[in-house]
Amino acid sequence: MTYTVAVRALCEFTAKQGDLDMRFTPSPTAQEGIAGHAVVQGRRGANYRSEVALEGSWGDLHVRGRADGYDPDQNLIEEIKTHRGKFSAIPDNHRHLHWAQVRVYGHLLCRQLGLEQVKLALVYYDIGSGQETVLRETQDAAALAALFEGLCERFSAWAASEAAHRAARDAALAGLRFPHADFRPGQRELAENIYRANTSGRCLLAQAPTGIGKTVGSLFPVLKAMPQEKLDKVFFLAAKTPGRRLALDAAESLGAGKTIPLRVLELTARDKACEHPDKACQGDACPLAKGFYDRLPAARAAAAQVSLLDREALREVGLAHDVCPYYLGSEMARWADMVVGDYNYYFDGGAMLYALALANGWRASVLVDEAHNMVSRARSMYSIELDRNNLRAARANAPEIVKKALERVGRAWTGVDKEAPAPYQVLPELPAKLLDALQNATSTVNDFLAEYPGPLDPELQRFHFDALGFIRLAESFGEHSLCDLTRAGVRDSTISIRNVVPAPYLGPRFALAHSVTLFSATLSPWHYFCDLLGMPADTAWADVASPFSASQLEVHIADGISTRYQHRAASLAPIADLVATQYRERPGNYLAFFSSFDYLEQVLSQLEARRPEVPAWRQERRMSEAERVAFLQRFTHDGRGVGFAVLGGSFGEGIDLPGERLIGAFVATLGLPQVNPVNEQLRERMQAMFGSGYDYTYLYPGMQKVVQAAGRVIRTETDRGVVWLIDDRFGRPDVRTLLPAWWKVDMRDKRA
Repeated sequence: MTYTVAVRALCEFTAKQGDLDMRFTPSPTAQEGIAGHAVVQGRRGANYRSEVALEGSWGDLHVRGRADGYDPDQNLIEEIKTHRGKFSAIPDNHRHLHWAQVRVYGHLLCRQLGLEQVKLALVYYDIGSGQETVLRETQDAAALAALFEGLCERFSAWAASEAAHRAARDAALAGLRFPHADFRPGQRELAENIYRANTSGRCLLAQAPTGIGKTVGSLFPVLKAMPQEKLDKVFFLAAKTPGRRLALDAAESLGAGKTIPLRVLELTARDKACEHPDKACQGDACPLAKGFYDRLPAARAAAAQVSLLDREALREVGLAHDVCPYYLGSEMARWADMVVGDYNYYFDGGAMLYALALANGWRASVLVDEAHNMVSRARSMYSIELDRNNLRAARANAPEIVKKALERVGRAWTGVDKEAPAPYQVLPELPAKLLDALQNATSTVNDFLAEYPGPLDPELQRFHFDALGFIRLAESFGEHSLCDLTRAGVRDSTISIRNVVPAPYLGPRFALAHSVTLFSATLSPWHYFCDLLGMPADTAWADVASPFSASQLEVHIADGISTRYQHRAASLAPIADLVATQYRERPGNYLAFFSSFDYLEQVLSQLEARRPEVPAWRQERRMSEAERVAFLQRFTHDGRGVGFAVLGGSFGEGIDLPGERLIGAFVATLGLPQVNPVNEQLRERMQAMFGSGYDYTYLYPGMQKVVQAAGRVIRTETDRGVVWLIDDRFGRPDVRTLLPAWWKVDMRDKRA
């Protein structure tokens, strides 16, 4: 069975050596790298060929790639590498890897053109100075063939193992059976829609009720389609840790590691996976970085034998081989069949899984859990702010040459402040002088690091990274973003690039994947998500019927109460009385949701004063994970009381309290985002782009939170419960249409 590998992947697998070194270095951005390649290629002669496609085989191994350039007049093949600063600062193990790449290209060229000899060159182009440092050698075809054979021999055992694994995996998946006796109601419909999306290579928005088993119901059809569609990877992306755990459990229930040789990997944030948070990620500081690439082959081989590489398993393998578990996980993403992680691993600007899929040409199916979070999460991925306080802190301990560059930033910032005197103001255009000053400052920092390598002062490094992010987003600035200034005082201001429509950034990520399925209980209306996320025009839409009946859930609207800000004081006692009355009629466990901590605390005070017999506890501000667990542990099967929580917080979604653990919920708000200058600018932009300013900014995001919170009550087909929607606006037709179709809403009961 032929196994195809890219030249770069072959060399990285076989020729990397030495320490892991993740300290910040002034390396060029991807765009600067592309531009640098173009400059070098443009300097060459008329017959020079750029991006030369080359390929060749050794046994069952097929190797392919693109050489940066070939000059037939000199019989010279070039590999171009961009850098910044001193050439001598490039580590030896990097140059060792670069030589391996250009020599493989040299062999492939000799074989393709029948050459007996070829000249090779590594061209190091300094982005800052525009100077080239060229290393040359001449190689015989026979020597290059021997080198190529050696690399392929070192890789061939792994390649053969991977090919056998792929064949066994696909054979097992072809006969995959659903792990339960039957599908739950609604689960089959979800699975069939996802299967069709994958077999047709389309994207899908799937709205499916909470409690039908969406995780297994989405993963099963993708795995079933995997061998037929020749999929390389499945990426399961979740907004929170519990969602990742559900995906890992679902893979295990489907037979991963038992009846199916499926490698499942969990990616965890570096700060949570780091064994030595007090040490830098470099060989002379961290023992797990020292000799990392020398010990990686053994660790990689051991990890490949573990079917479920969750955080604990990666740690065990990593420490057994004295390598960093976090970076071992990054390596195993290349070899896993299913990768479970956060949204950012595929959708943000520096997304690792997206970059790997692009570089390796993977056919990947992407599953996005709780996808109603995608709009807000994607906006944050492509937004950045600069705080003047951080600039002052960076300047305080900066080297003199850097301090002068930062002072120039300060003067340019003062100019922006003078032109935007309001407390909040959208700037008519990007501040050109400030951008120039930021470019100069970041270049100065990079030049300083090239001259004096070493750790930066933490405050300077923080501002430097923020400035680099600001410059990067400025390069792609358009109507999908705002540039605004917020003033906190006479001398304090924040300048932001605030993304409002992530579509231009996410569109290429949808296009690269074989299929992307976004699923959630609240994905309505579908055009809101398609518009803002940039999903393809042929995206399919599925609204899975609920397995629950209206008789399971009493839904009441307390239309005699207004929770509008100006009516809050008058609403406190009626809401407290409503909660107490419902509790007296049917004692048990309830959740009560409010728009803010202040509102929550005011109603709770009223309840404690007026009805002290009702047990109650509350969500605290900035709760730790242990405190959140303790809050939920109060909801026992024989428990009694009301938990007060903030809508859209930790307890409004993603928690499972079936049966008597939760029998009712009160939602004392429409969940509308706060009316403030930022949201009003967002509303204006949504109106201009989509003609739905209020709905896109306030109504849809708010009602998604309401339905998510209410969805905590009915989790199984035997659950019974009650939901109180507390606000007269819930009776409006435009609001009622956003409630689940299976609810039967009662407005007659006005006990409030």
